[in-house]
Amino acid sequence: MKALPLWIAVPITVVVSLPFGLWLGVWSLPLWASFIVWAEYFQLGAKPAALKLMVPGFIAGAIGAGFVCAVSLVIGKVLNNPTAVSTGDIPWFIGMLLAFIPVIYVMKYLPFTSGPGGLCFFNGISMGLATFFVGLYGGYGGMKMPDGLEYLVPIITTIPAILAGILGAFLGWFNVVIMTPWAKEPQPAASPAKA
Repeated sequence: MKALPLWIAVPITVVVSLPFGLWLGVWSLPLWASFIVWAEYFQLGAKPAALKLMVPGFIAGAIGAGFVCAVSLVIGKVLNNPTAVSTGDIPWFIGMLLAFIPVIYVMKYLPFTSGPGGLCFFNGISMGLATFFVGLYGGYGGMKMPDGLEYLVPIITTIPAILAGILGAFLGWFNVVIMTPWAKEPQPAASPAKA
């Protein structure tokens, strides 16, 4: 069977992703994060081996971002959210500065973050921060933090980032699969050599 051309495979892949963003209600995924990870699959060579870097790197980065946001919120709670320009901005500056140090430092000990795996880790960080700061996922899946534990909301907002990243890795793989010939086409028989 012939491979699907890119101009057909991409729309099919997008349509495959839509139910995850449209049909799951409070569990719907941020498809923009999935599309970014899908592109990352191509950046890393569009081979299944890339998934061994992408998935753990992305998940670790998203967890790191959730940790940084939680630390920033704890600092805000402890310091009573001091303000320079907007409400509680000082704890964010302090928390981001301090909490990113160990998150980035640990990269040198993670086997999947060296070389191109660093891209996956930083992509996880960016999507983890995005799902927190976009403000839509603080009650993801109907989950709520008990009163007094609001600084743990990043645990909730990290979940859709991780799930979207896994979906994106699948979309990249799927897109390549549907563009790859499924069976070898029969070759014409060689003509007999003339004596």
